[in-house]
Amino acid sequence: MNEIFRFPSSFPLGERRLGAGQPCYFIAEVAQAHDGSLGLAHSFIDAAADAGADAVKFQTHIAAAESTRAEKFRVPFATQDATRYAYWKRLQFTEGQWRELFDHARGRGLTFLSSPFSAAAVELLERLGVPAWKIGSGETNNLPLLKTVLATGKPILLSSGMSYFRELDAAVGLIREAHVPLAVLQCTSRYPCPPEQVGLNLLPEFQERYQCPVGLSDHSGQTAVLHGAVTLGAKVIEVHVTFHPQMFGPDVSSSLTFEELAAAITGARFLEKALGHPVNKDKEAERLAEMRSFFTKSIVAQRNLPQGTILAREDLDFKKPGTGIPAAEVEEVLGKKLRRGLKQDEMLSWNDLAEV
Repeated sequence: MNEIFRFPSSFPLGERRLGAGQPCYFIAEVAQAHDGSLGLAHSFIDAAADAGADAVKFQTHIAAAESTRAEKFRVPFATQDATRYAYWKRLQFTEGQWRELFDHARGRGLTFLSSPFSAAAVELLERLGVPAWKIGSGETNNLPLLKTVLATGKPILLSSGMSYFRELDAAVGLIREAHVPLAVLQCTSRYPCPPEQVGLNLLPEFQERYQCPVGLSDHSGQTAVLHGAVTLGAKVIEVHVTFHPQMFGPDVSSSLTFEELAAAITGARFLEKALGHPVNKDKEAERLAEMRSFFTKSIVAQRNLPQGTILAREDLDFKKPGTGIPAAEVEEVLGKKLRRGLKQDEMLSWNDLAEV
């Protein structure tokens, strides 16, 4: 009987690895934000690299291969396009233009990714040499497309946005049978996604259920969500990007600006270091012994006290520095007799005290 294939806990993706023991892999999702402008698409690549992303991702739509002319807009926004088919047609690049973008990304140290939405798109991207396949939420249950990409043997980043668990299970089962590396991304197909529907709780559930790296494909437009995902173990984060919140496009309200993306990545790296270095509270307090002496309080005389005074609470006060008897030990001092006189604000020491 063949042993069940176990997904690798990490795998190569471009110049980096994705998964266990690795920093979270950040993908700047351009999608259709270029609005058909090759020059703008190139600008997105430069901005993603400058922000510190690991990869830049587009979507490869070939109108005739994925859509009928009857396809309607989900949300009408592009008045120059009479149909969704016309929109896909206007935004699609030639293979030569895709090659330009692919080479530009690699030249900037980015992994180039693009989600395919047809077998023809897979063939085009395979000729470019993409290192992995990002399967969009609407394609997760498109098993024929999944089989097409699995035939290449390259890793799969599987988005879960519109799927029932039974559909995810079927897709993951198919990928497991092909012995292909996998990362499953929690995604909620709402634009923008409200906090109640982000679904960060699903990250550990996916990890337990599928035993592979997990991540988040986010549409909230909020950096806090990305940091929450990192804290919960996300090893890959995909987020839509924009140059400005007033730019044209269907995903702008769900996007981060490049300044926000850079801040999110910086915060994530800080979090990863914090999470990777557990603190022993007692050892840390010991290490901070000198600082403790500056900030903690000692027991002092509240006024001039003559020798022989039997100490009561009204005789004592608590002031810095913390180099004398700690304030926390005041109960052990009460009722003791002074061996010598003390001036106001003078610290007590155990040698000053005698039993009555």
